[in-house]
Amino acid sequence: MSFGVVEGEPGAGPEGLTVTEIEGHPFGRLTLTNQRWALADVRLLSPILPSKVVCVGRNYVEHAAEHGAEVPAEPLIFLKPSTSVIGPRDAIRLPAQSKQVEHEAELAVVIGPPGARRADRAAAEKAIFGYTCGNDVTARDLQRADGQWTRAKGFDSFCPLGPWIVTGADVGDREVRCEVGRDPEQMEVRQLGRTKDMVFDVPTLVSYVSHVMTLLPGDVILTGTPAGVSPLSAGDVVTVRIEGIGELSNPVVAVE
Repeated sequence: MSFGVVEGEPGAGPEGLTVTEIEGHPFGRLTLTNQRWALADVRLLSPILPSKVVCVGRNYVEHAAEHGAEVPAEPLIFLKPSTSVIGPRDAIRLPAQSKQVEHEAELAVVIGPPGARRADRAAAEKAIFGYTCGNDVTARDLQRADGQWTRAKGFDSFCPLGPWIVTGADVGDREVRCEVGRDPEQMEVRQLGRTKDMVFDVPTLVSYVSHVMTLLPGDVILTGTPAGVSPLSAGDVVTVRIEGIGELSNPVVAVE
C-alpha cells in the first residue's frame, strides 16, 4: 500500500491513465519512484486516512428545506470517525439497527501542511491541499430518533472518499451528482446540484472549523449535500460524481 500520482489526459478513461508511486506521503515535495502501473491494474483505496472528518450540515438551502429545517446562521458542524472511511468500490454496509440509510453526495476538502488553526480566509485557502468526492452516508431514522448525529453518521463504512485528490482546482461552481441503481446502464439520478449554491463557501468553512479545532494535514471537511437524499438498499450501487474531480462508486450490502 502506497501513495501515487495519477497521470494522463483529463477525461481519459482508466486505460489512458497511469499511477506512479511516490516516496512517503503526498504532503511536501513529491519524490517519484521508478514504479509505475496502469490505473486499471491497481486498486484505489481512500486517498487519505484523516485524523478526523468534519462535516457541515444544511449547507444547501434546498437540502435544508427537504428536511423542514432552517438554514443555520453559521456553519453547523459535526464529526465522523476515521473508522467510517472507506475507498472506491468498498462496500457500504447497512447496519441492522437502521431501516433507512441514505446517501449524501458531497465535495470533500483535504487539508494540507501545516494545517490550520484560527485561520483567516487567506490562510484557510492556503491550507487546502486538494479536493475529492465524499459520501456522508446517514442512518436517517437513527438521526431523528437520537436527536443528535453521532450514531447515525458514524457507522463503519459510512464515509466513502475518493477516487483521488485533485490539487489546484477552482471549485466555486462544480456539478455535484449522485446516481443510484443496480444496472450500470440504468442508474437513477438522485441528487444534482452545484457548489456555487453552498450557503458557506469552502474558505469560509475551513476558517470557521479552524477556530473550533486545529485542522491537521490529511483532515477532511465534507461541505454539505444538495437536495435529493434518499434511501439505499442492499444490492444498490451508489456513485458520487463531482465535475472535474472524479467519480466515487460503492456497492451497498446488508450486514450479516
